[in-house]
Amino acid sequence: MNERIPTNAGVIAAAKAVADILPPTPLLPVEIGGVQAWVKADNLQPIGAFKIRGAWWRLVNLTEAERAAGVVAVSSGNHAQGVAWAAKRLGIRAAIVMPRDAPQVKLANTKALGAEVVLYERPGEDRDEVAAKLIAERGGTLVHAFGDPWVIEGQGSAAIEAAAQLGRAPSRIIACCGGGGLAAGLALGAPTARIHPVEPVGWDMVGQSLAAGEIVHTAPDAPKTICDALQPNATKPLNLGLLQGRSEPGVAVTDAEVRAAQRFAFANLRLVVEPGGAAALAAALAGKVPVDADTVIMLTGGNADPAAFAATIAGHD
Repeated sequence: MNERIPTNAGVIAAAKAVADILPPTPLLPVEIGGVQAWVKADNLQPIGAFKIRGAWWRLVNLTEAERAAGVVAVSSGNHAQGVAWAAKRLGIRAAIVMPRDAPQVKLANTKALGAEVVLYERPGEDRDEVAAKLIAERGGTLVHAFGDPWVIEGQGSAAIEAAAQLGRAPSRIIACCGGGGLAAGLALGAPTARIHPVEPVGWDMVGQSLAAGEIVHTAPDAPKTICDALQPNATKPLNLGLLQGRSEPGVAVTDAEVRAAQRFAFANLRLVVEPGGAAALAAALAGKVPVDADTVIMLTGGNADPAAFAATIAGHD
């Protein structure tokens, strides 16, 4: 799967393909610590998350034979919806391997888009093994959530869009980070910007891998996190290779910092942001990453569970 190496030219091509079907998401001014920076509101995509970018670029690059055989993806919800949306638009069969404990809104939305949902137990079952078994049984192309070259290029299209809206290259981009697909794509799409991956405490596998210079896996006793979208067990060699020498040190945020960011986005930007989609903003608000007038902060998802979001906004942590 990783024989093809993503490139800046690929990100630019992906940005054009995305622009052909989707309007750019807003780049909104935000004041943090007396400094005006910018947020890229990818929570306002049709599926409520940035994942639509990589899914679209991957699926439009399938051959006719691959399209006929269908696709299989693994996801806690946002990549699932991205693949399901692209597959429906292109008339491709999609099966999505999702955790049984994924937010109901994400499970329901994925099914509503016409995809087949195959559930697995988290923790306990390896989602990649479940997907591999599906492909062995029925064929199809694996559309990996973050380790696929086309997916990485597609996610990087956000950097091309942001630079066009800003009228200049961003100085830094702060990115919510799960497996590192977005961070790697942004590094390719904005080669002069500093890239800051932000992960939940105890799930900062990209940050730890960057520090160690090799893949680090999640500890068996990793703490619970409200950031359901940012919980892969490890990054992939492709992502780590793209980020090494390009990424700033990883940053980890607490659930309390994430909730504060959700409240901030709701009060100041009138935006609904899910926990995992608010991690980058949380790092900026907590002073863990510096911001300046050319900083872009990614808001990556808005598929919040209604009851949990209401409790967070009301301050019932």
